[in-house]
Amino acid sequence: MSEVTAAKRPPEPDWLAMTAEELVAYREAENRFRASSAVRAVTGDPDPGAAIGWQEVALPGRELPVRVYRPCPGRDGRGADRAGLPLVLHVHGGGFVGTAVQSDWVNSHLAAQLPAVVVSVEHRLLDARTPLSAAVDDGWDVLQHVVRHAAQWGIDPTRTAVFGESCGALINALAAIRARDVSLRLRAQVLVNPAVDVTGTMLEHASVTQHAHSPTLAVPVLQLFQRLAVPPGTDPRALSPLYADNLNGLAPALVVVPTHDPVADHGRRYAERLRAAGTPARLTEYPGAGHAFLSMPGVAQQAEAARAEILDFLRGSLAASAQASG
Repeated sequence: MSEVTAAKRPPEPDWLAMTAEELVAYREAENRFRASSAVRAVTGDPDPGAAIGWQEVALPGRELPVRVYRPCPGRDGRGADRAGLPLVLHVHGGGFVGTAVQSDWVNSHLAAQLPAVVVSVEHRLLDARTPLSAAVDDGWDVLQHVVRHAAQWGIDPTRTAVFGESCGALINALAAIRARDVSLRLRAQVLVNPAVDVTGTMLEHASVTQHAHSPTLAVPVLQLFQRLAVPPGTDPRALSPLYADNLNGLAPALVVVPTHDPVADHGRRYAERLRAAGTPARLTEYPGAGHAFLSMPGVAQQAEAARAEILDFLRGSLAASAQASG
């Protein structure tokens, strides 16, 4: 869990040679930087119409921090403690690094402008002892907890959406599948630069070769992520939404793909599979944008338009009169 402080960015490591201890030290320093006041020039300032704070969620066997965004009291006649707001369950990107703070710009805006309660999961980060399945469980368990305790959170559980970026999109794509399987109705899923394939084909998509040296997501980073995500004995297909057996009956999806992204084809193929299964899916590509562009509005001019599209999509999906997905 991170607060906005002052920090210096650590040097980029040798991704494939770093030890387990070096990974932990690097991500602690990197997350301090991502939560620092200095990086706001890149990650953007929060919407002043949202109140932001941390809470602990009691889950089976653990407590997990979440970053909560609510509309400020009196904004458009809706108070921060107003009951029955929609819920947007968000998971940040990064996989083995990252913090909910890096997504303040988009999440605070959604909270203020929808308005809604946005809950961003500070999931367990991947390392030698923490596989992807732990982060997947964190996202799903927080979603279930908040919906189950809707009155305490001041949300309307019938107006719930999931929203994820990169690895967070994978986590919430799997949550959408689980939700369908247990009849937890979601109105929408928003998947931004989703990395949805951790199988042996993860690095074989054409976009990986085309953008192998992307400054925001190079292939060695993907290789490290894959190694941590699916240690020996893990079924990678079970953690890859792209290869899910059944994608029918899921919440309507908005899939946001930056074109200069090694995993751009992950998003394209997933949108195709959703449509083929009968799940409504809108695919929007942002020319020239790189991976993680939505969390870098200070340097990625396409972020503003993407945020506006996400707001519009969720506003329509979460309206009181909208039909929940089944």
